[in-house]
Amino acid sequence: MSNDDRVRELLLVMPRMVGRIKKLPLPEQLQSLDLAPRHLSMLSLLLLDGPQTVSQLAEVLGVAPTTISLIVSDLSRRGVLARREDDDDRRRRIIDITPESREAISEWLAPGAEAWRRALAPLTSEEQRTFVDTLLRYEAAVADLRPTGPTGEK
Repeated sequence: MSNDDRVRELLLVMPRMVGRIKKLPLPEQLQSLDLAPRHLSMLSLLLLDGPQTVSQLAEVLGVAPTTISLIVSDLSRRGVLARREDDDDRRRRIIDITPESREAISEWLAPGAEAWRRALAPLTSEEQRTFVDTLLRYEAAVADLRPTGPTGEK
């Protein structure tokens, strides 16, 4: 199988994957929140890794702390996230999912996490790392693309 054959396969599977992910039911408690991909990433991180500071979230998610602060403010007003003082440094705030929202968020994210676990299970640790690195390179390559005009110029 050639590289172009594999690219063709990926170009066919990616939209199907996204479509199936979008069809996963959102728990009733979260339906009115109008959650976007940026929310999904932050909520996944908080669910999997636990409470974090704005700076930690910004670093891992690769966005500015002000962007994280805006998302946190929005989700805090809606009762999804809570902020508390850091016991070690009272100037910093620790962000976490509220107890009232944790179960619904876990229910929402669990199918995707389980699908990744099943997909990665047959691979060795090294193969898993290669797969994740490949997805990260793909993401970076897509981010580098610029829209082209009708004649193909950039």
